[in-house]
Amino acid sequence: MDSTANSQRRPFSIKLWPPSESTRQVLVQRLTNNLTSNSIFTQKYGALNKEDAEENAKKIEDVAFNTANEQYDREPDGDGGAAVQLYAKECSKLLLEVLKRGPTPKEEKKEKEEEEEEKKEEKKEEKKELVSEKDISCETLFDISKGLRSFIEAEEAESLLRPLKEPGNSYTKICFSNRSFGIGAARVAEPILASLKNQLKEVDLSDFIAGRPEEEALDVMNLFSAALEGSVLRYLNLSDNALGEKGVRAFGALLKSQNCLEELYLINDGISEEAARAVSELVPSTDKLRVLHFHNNMTGDEGAIAISEVVKRSPLLEDFRCSSTRVGSEGGVALSVALESCTHLKKLDLRDNMFGVEAGVPLSNALSKFVDLVEVYLSYLNLEDEGAIAIANALKESAPSLQVLDMAGNDITTDAAPSIAACIAAKQQLTKLNLSENELKDEGTVQVSKALEEGHEHLKEVDMSTNFIRRAGARHLAQVVIQKPEFTLLNINGNIISDDGIDEVKEIFKKCPDKLGSLDENDPEGADDDEESGEGEDNDDELESKMKNLEVSEEE
Repeated sequence: MDSTANSQRRPFSIKLWPPSESTRQVLVQRLTNNLTSNSIFTQKYGALNKEDAEENAKKIEDVAFNTANEQYDREPDGDGGAAVQLYAKECSKLLLEVLKRGPTPKEEKKEKEEEEEEKKEEKKEEKKELVSEKDISCETLFDISKGLRSFIEAEEAESLLRPLKEPGNSYTKICFSNRSFGIGAARVAEPILASLKNQLKEVDLSDFIAGRPEEEALDVMNLFSAALEGSVLRYLNLSDNALGEKGVRAFGALLKSQNCLEELYLINDGISEEAARAVSELVPSTDKLRVLHFHNNMTGDEGAIAISEVVKRSPLLEDFRCSSTRVGSEGGVALSVALESCTHLKKLDLRDNMFGVEAGVPLSNALSKFVDLVEVYLSYLNLEDEGAIAIANALKESAPSLQVLDMAGNDITTDAAPSIAACIAAKQQLTKLNLSENELKDEGTVQVSKALEEGHEHLKEVDMSTNFIRRAGARHLAQVVIQKPEFTLLNINGNIISDDGIDEVKEIFKKCPDKLGSLDENDPEGADDDEESGEGEDNDDELESKMKNLEVSEEE
């Protein structure tokens, strides 16, 4: 299928996440105003003074941003809309908590500050005692990533890295993430790292040159690479550094010298076609590699072909992530074929690419070999019915312990529902199912619901949002999932459920309303439009009668 057809099926979308720094500052200001201005909440709980409001607003925004960002990193949702919703939800929740807590009297605040200061002093003393009793050499992790991102120059580097110069230290893991090293700081770090390279096993250099001019950043990377060349690492993280080909090659000395890597992370690194070729060239030994992550790069088809060579050389691979990398059908086929040799795979994440049917079918061949697969993320791949059916049939016969199945946003219709339902019925360990943004309608939803009826005792989340589901499908799905002992969330937002249907679903969840997701984007008028075309709620009973005796078979 050509790229033009693909682009027509998949409209252009704007990335909503992450928000810009200015947007975050505006939100902090709004939160401050909400904590200080007159409203029904401040009338009830009391308003905060400006100083306290500003302090709390910053904390609220920071916590909400980190929560949403962690969720987006774990489960990218295309344009980031879900992350934005979570960001707003967390802000509202934390804002209300602060207001309920109420303003802190000055005397009480002063007492608390004094108590905290005393506790800090006590902890310092305890720490001194512990150090005197316990050899400092017992420390294995050296981490300077905590706190706000900051630039580091030579003087601060001397102070920060001093513990690494202690004779007899046992640091085997270092994390320099979230601190931007200038050339002066890098020159301070170089001899220290060189002296430790024979004992280091894990190195995290993610986001360690942010905001530096390209020339300086490349010099810094070359210095770190030379210092660590020859180390025997099991873990290396170079994410969030906008490497490109130049950056990858700047780390060439380090990469070439690695023969025991088990985990390699190159997330959000501007890995283009040329950079991907450089990775394939500079990482010669991957026979021990278990984790390989390339999320959020501009790899494209040719880059994916280069990365597929790395995958072919990684027979022990257990966790492969190549999501949001602009890979089309050609690159998707290359990756799928390469993955066939990775029979130990436990987690596969290929979300937000343009594989299409052409790559979907070869991918199903690879999936049929993954007996240990636990999580598979295949959303927004343009699989359509043909690709979805091939993948569902393959998974049904493999991956007996599958816990997460994500096939959202693939233009899947009711034609593929029987195969998907049969696959789901066979996956009794399933904890999370995401089939959102497809076209399964009531017919497909009822088939999926019936597949979940028997067993599935560990099911926690089901997302069937934006599937043109009406009253019958929503009711049937709700009746099934509410029976699961570990269930936590049903998302059927963005459908065309009538007002009566919404009331029925809410009635089903009346004892645990928190397990039913928001319905604010449901369009009951859409159901009315379907009624005019003869497909509306008047046919719900007919649909239910047709589905009543439906059996989901695990056989072809």
